[in-house]
Amino acid sequence: MDTPFQLDKALQGVGELLARRGDEAAIVVVGGTALNLLGVVERYTRDVDVLALATPRPRGEPNDVRAPDPLPSALRDAAATVARDLRLPPDWLNTVAGAQWKTGLPPGLVDRIQWQRFGGLWVGLPHRLDMIHFKLYAAADDIGTKSRHYQDLVALAPTSAELERARMWVEDQDPSPDIAHTLQRIIALVQTENR
Repeated sequence: MDTPFQLDKALQGVGELLARRGDEAAIVVVGGTALNLLGVVERYTRDVDVLALATPRPRGEPNDVRAPDPLPSALRDAAATVARDLRLPPDWLNTVAGAQWKTGLPPGLVDRIQWQRFGGLWVGLPHRLDMIHFKLYAAADDIGTKSRHYQDLVALAPTSAELERARMWVEDQDPSPDIAHTLQRIIALVQTENR
């Protein structure tokens, strides 16, 4: 597929398939998908980055948030069908972001998840504060004010206190002196843009 797809249509398709088959699944997503669903940005994205799985419950929101590998077979099957029907890349729903579990998530992330439902699919969205953590980390890896991650960070309009919390977390993830210098530059630029 040469053009990005509308993620809500794909997620809705997965949720409808799951519901028709009598299945349910719950995922937590990050990146452009989460920012779109939170209303922070409006842009197309090529994939859905799954950070975590959770357990759907008969009543109430999902619980038992955990690393996403492996995705449940019912969810993989529904995603494959949607990929075929909408002509999406086979890995449009992927767990690459789940590697973050190895080094740690922002403290309290699980307690701040906001849930949306698409038929048989629950989609958890990290809180804005957690997205600031992730986007600061990604911006430090993709340096420059033109980078998508930097632009997303600016769109989140973080306060100085939020940037400081995120900075401490990123430095805990990567304690190298280079990252500390890069983070200082990025934070200064974001604060200048958000004045």
